[in-house]
Amino acid sequence: MKKTYHLCLSGGEEIIFRDTEDYHRGFNCFALSLYRTDSIGLAEAIMATHTHQVVQTEHPAFFMADFRKSYSIYFNHKYQREGKLGEDLHFTMEINGYHHLIAALSYTLRNALHHGVAPIPYAYPHCSANAFFRRQMGKFHDEPEIPLKSYYRHVGRRADFPDRYKMSNSGVFLRESVLDVPQVENLFATPRAYNYYMTRKSSEEWENEQMKDGVNLAPVNLTSIENGILLQNPQQMLIYENGKADCRKLSDIDLCTELDELARNRYGRHSVYQMTLREKDEVAEYLYRVRHLSEKQIRRCLVLPKR
Repeated sequence: MKKTYHLCLSGGEEIIFRDTEDYHRGFNCFALSLYRTDSIGLAEAIMATHTHQVVQTEHPAFFMADFRKSYSIYFNHKYQREGKLGEDLHFTMEINGYHHLIAALSYTLRNALHHGVAPIPYAYPHCSANAFFRRQMGKFHDEPEIPLKSYYRHVGRRADFPDRYKMSNSGVFLRESVLDVPQVENLFATPRAYNYYMTRKSSEEWENEQMKDGVNLAPVNLTSIENGILLQNPQQMLIYENGKADCRKLSDIDLCTELDELARNRYGRHSVYQMTLREKDEVAEYLYRVRHLSEKQIRRCLVLPKR
C-alpha cells in the first residue's frame, strides 16, 4: 500500500544542480523514477544543493535510490566527476493527515522563497508551483511540445515512460503531465485557497491545525522540512519569507554556469571539477576581492575542499 512521504536529497555543501540542463534532467530523472517504481508524484522543488519531493510510494528508499542513481550517472558523466553524489543518507518523513499533507506540499512549493532565490513561489521555474490551477490563475500559455523521437536526447536512449508524459522544447517533461495534478487541486479545493497557502506566513497556528489530524506525527514546519539542509537556518528563512531577500543577487546557477564556461575557455578544463587548486584559488580571489561574492557561495560553486 502506498504511503505519502516527503523526501529530500542533499548535496551538503556541494552544488548538485549547476546549470539549467541539470535542473531539467533532475526533474526528468524524478519523473522516470516515479514510473519505474510505480510511485505518484505530488510536488517537488529542485534547488542548487538539494531537492524536495512529495511522493506516494510503497518503497521510499527504493524510489530515492533509483532517482539518485540515474541523476548521478548523468551528473558524473557531464562534469567528469567521480564518486557518490549527495550525502550518504537522504531525509525521509512520512506524511499522514490532511493538514500535514497541505503543510508539506506548501513548504515544498515555497522552497525557493525560503531560500531567498525567488520573491514568490510562482517566480521560480524549477518547482511545480505553476502546475496547479493553471487556467484559473491566468496561466494560459502552453509550452510548445517536441516530437516523441526527440525525447531520448534528454532522458537517454533506453528510457521508459508512459504515453501521458509530454516534453517541452526545453527538454524537460511538462510537470502537469507527470504529477497527480487533480489530487493536489482537490486537496487545496480552490485556486484562492491554493494562492493563500503559497503566501501564508509560518506560524504556530499552522502547526496547531495539524493537531486536528489526530496522528502521532510532529507538525510539518520549516525546521522539519529542511532537516539536514546545511546552507540556511530557519530564522533566516523566515526573514526571506517576509520578503526581505535580494533576489537580484547572483544565483548559484548563474555563477556555476559562468565558472564551468571559464574552466573550459580559459583553463582548458572540462568543468571546475578538473581545475587545479591553484587555478580555483586564483578565480576565488577575483570573485571575492573584485566581485564581492560571499566566501560560502564561492567555495560551493568552485567545489573547493572544506577548510
